Amino acid sequence: MPKVKYVAQDGTEHAVDVEIGSSVMQAALDNMIDGIEAECGGFCSCATCHCYVDETWFDKLSEASDAEKEMLEFTFDPKPNSRLSCQIIVTDELDGLIVRLPEEQS
Repeated sequence: MPKVKYVAQDGTEHAVDVEIGSSVMQAALDNMIDGIEAECGGFCSCATCHCYVDETWFDKLSEASDAEKEMLEFTFDPKPNSRLSCQIIVTDELDGLIVRLPEEQS
């Protein structure tokens, strides 16, 4: 089972096992990771699951859809490596993925 590491603003790290096919957002909710609110439940319509993908992993993800890119415009402090965690589906190839959580969600 792939692992995803969530890094909080204070540097606290939480590495969790994630089922293949689950989203990074859902894994955060299932493991009670603070910093992912996910108000829309994963429908790419609220941007409250915003995260920063570690630069070493960013190019391994599929490109963000137009809908995701639009939602990212509403995030607090967007960066080039910003993604919505509801749109990152975990695969074996993402074992070890590192995501950093923003200071606040939109």
